Amino acid sequence: MTIHLAGDSTVAPSDDGRTAGRADLPLLGWGHVLAEFLDEPVHNCAIGGATTRSFRDEGHWDRVTAELRPGDTVVIQFGHNDQKEPDDLAAGGGYRERLAAFVAEVRDAGARPVLATSVERRLFDDDGALRYSHGPYPSAVRALGHELDVPVIDLTVFTRWLYTWMGEAASATLFVHGAAAEIGVEVSPDLARDNTHFGTGGARAVARFVAESLRALDGAGDDEEPLGKWMVRP
Repeated sequence: MTIHLAGDSTVAPSDDGRTAGRADLPLLGWGHVLAEFLDEPVHNCAIGGATTRSFRDEGHWDRVTAELRPGDTVVIQFGHNDQKEPDDLAAGGGYRERLAAFVAEVRDAGARPVLATSVERRLFDDDGALRYSHGPYPSAVRALGHELDVPVIDLTVFTRWLYTWMGEAASATLFVHGAAAEIGVEVSPDLARDNTHFGTGGARAVARFVAESLRALDGAGDDEEPLGKWMVRP
């Protein structure tokens, strides 16, 4: 079984450090490191700047379906760029319709679709509260998953928990500018403001959660004997 990934830059392969000008400070999506946490091969077709429309129009969806086999899984995560085109790709309109089409085609191929909500942007306000940056797009994915009986990996919720649990300062290390600051390296002003695209730490944290979610969908641990009877009662 192969895990196929369809998505935008927050899922996409590494830039090999080109953005920061240093190989030790790569900018990468969680899909680049997902194979570290799974036994199955990963076929990552995600690409920066993609919307649910451009991913198909530019032929990237064809790269997924060309390799798709019965029993495979396709994880689909869009939204960051769809929200920049609210007329054609509204959460409850074109975005939802295109996600539903992806789901139908994956099922027609005998494979399993899995939807994922967008990873949150790390944007704290002046009071230290993490802002909501995706509006209705995550809820549109959740509703579609419920309607079509498709599993949903809620990366919006996970990353919101992760950033707030780590705190505003520490969570910066999940991104290239924070990793650079830790080793005393200056980055460009644009990269210093980039709280959307992960460095290695952020990509690995999210990828590990995705991997555990996929294992849960496959029933990992279901055959194990519950250990509760051996534990001290609370």
